[in-house]
Amino acid sequence: MTAQPINLSVGHARLVLRPDLGGSIEGLWLGDVPIMQSHASGTLAHAAQSASYPLVPYSNRIAHAQLQWQGQHYALAPNFAPEPHAIHGVGWQRAWAVHAARNDFVHLTLSHTADADWPFAFDAWQTFSLTENPLGTTLTLALGMTNRASGPAPAGLGWHPYFVKRAQSHIAFEAAGRWEMDENKLPSTWLATGGLDSDCSALDVDHCFDRWGGAVLLRDECMQVRMRSDVQRLVVYTKPSLHMLAIEPVSHVNNAMNHADSALRGVQTLQPGQSYAINLTMELSTL
Repeated sequence: MTAQPINLSVGHARLVLRPDLGGSIEGLWLGDVPIMQSHASGTLAHAAQSASYPLVPYSNRIAHAQLQWQGQHYALAPNFAPEPHAIHGVGWQRAWAVHAARNDFVHLTLSHTADADWPFAFDAWQTFSLTENPLGTTLTLALGMTNRASGPAPAGLGWHPYFVKRAQSHIAFEAAGRWEMDENKLPSTWLATGGLDSDCSALDVDHCFDRWGGAVLLRDECMQVRMRSDVQRLVVYTKPSLHMLAIEPVSHVNNAMNHADSALRGVQTLQPGQSYAINLTMELSTL
């Protein structure tokens, strides 16, 4: 394990990782322009405050930290006080090992043994790659896991990036519908509606968009980000008082593991030794 930040640099792009703090991204810049909610190298105190962190082995909330899976009940440890839920898995709360590191590529790994936070053993990995192109820079992320439990286990993956929200920030993407949230921040009803094509300054949203088209364009007066992923859900969160915008590509709907139709909501069932992985690219350019 390392407690030191890892710096990647290609062209005008700089990415700083914190394996010791949940395998998170401490900052991402193009020149002097922060793309995400970024921190000076070595100043990050907790993964929840980072520019982005991995979601493994599930994303968003498991209601009241109680998991119902294949006829069994598992009490999880709430990890997001004062909320009563378990949230965003365990990867963001653990130190990751550095498997390989270059100036343009990093490979991190994590081994989890069954505990009060998650009752199924698994191995996880994530990679970060920076490449330069004529129009800017591409950041490519991959995240995967392998079931090491003795029986089938539920699995879900995703990322939780926080982008800087500026005066002219605008988000655009397509989706088939979205889940409305109840007073417990859990999905209640599904509405057939499109995605978003909206300025962000007055945007008040906290939804999981379903059957997402796999692409997002975020632009403002300083920069542009084109995100593409192979997952089908996108959680978007911001409100007018915030200076950030969370755009989270995820594999499953919030609290999906507690529903009989969990597979339709995107949950993977991994047999012992079976793996699951997802990918995300961000094409970055300044204006």
